[in-house]
Amino acid sequence: MFINLSNHPVDNWSSEQVAEARKYGEIVDVEFPTIKPSYDAEFIRMLALNYALRIVDKYGSDLTVHVMGEMTFTYNLVSRLKAVGIRCVASTTERRTHLDPDGNKVSEFHFVQFREY
Repeated sequence: MFINLSNHPVDNWSSEQVAEARKYGEIVDVEFPTIKPSYDAEFIRMLALNYALRIVDKYGSDLTVHVMGEMTFTYNLVSRLKAVGIRCVASTTERRTHLDPDGNKVSEFHFVQFREY
């Protein structure tokens, strides 16, 4: 099973990214939490613990979790999941930047691969 824990639902992914994720098994979206800048480190640690427990309780441990989002939560969650043997991956992209006709900088991100934490 492949859990997508990010702010980017699988429905919005490229066909290449979906195909790569399917190599890990069935794909399931899990909503990434809203992380306010005012949250302290202890709150983030507890939130990550709760997410880790919910993921393991609901999906077991034979899975891969794609974690992309706020860095301190990501670090805490990935650390907890890896400690119980769950593979965690990040998506890598190539950024392509150009100027539109009005002179605005436009960045497009193109999926390359999943990389294990």
